[in-house]
Amino acid sequence: MAGKPSLEERLQNVEDRLAILNLVAGHPPGADSASDEYAGSYWLEDGVFDRGAPFGEQSGRGSGTMSQPPFQEAIRQGICHFAGPPYIEIDGDTAIATSYLQILAANPFGEEFTLSAHGTGKGYRVHRLTASRWDFVRTADGWKVKRRTLRPMTTPEARALLRGVAERATEKAK
Repeated sequence: MAGKPSLEERLQNVEDRLAILNLVAGHPPGADSASDEYAGSYWLEDGVFDRGAPFGEQSGRGSGTMSQPPFQEAIRQGICHFAGPPYIEIDGDTAIATSYLQILAANPFGEEFTLSAHGTGKGYRVHRLTASRWDFVRTADGWKVKRRTLRPMTTPEARALLRGVAERATEKAK
């Protein structure tokens, strides 16, 4: 049986988890403000973003997607990325963070309503809900995304991403 981790090892684990948590949590404001430079800062040069069908894969750091007209139109329409807290697994210099990502969109056809102390609006609707897996590697510049995989919750692939968390945790507990 291995000994209890040292205070230094435990502190490193906490620092790693907070760094990874901040990277995942930083994605929504980075995307919704169309900050290609910020988004590119936490990817490896050869990182892969796999959005599945019909979007496919994009490779390379800072692909410039957010400055493209289709994404700018989504921002104009009120897109909002909303990430759930990730389940983080660290194994040396690699890590996996698994979470949910909702894409919310302003509802232009919603019935206008007034919410006390918050004004009047037509509300938002959930446009898409996905399982999101982030594969990280530790570099000299901190944790970077090697691969990110998104799958719609209506697919078996999304359930497999989530099931992977349970399977790895069960295996680790043995």
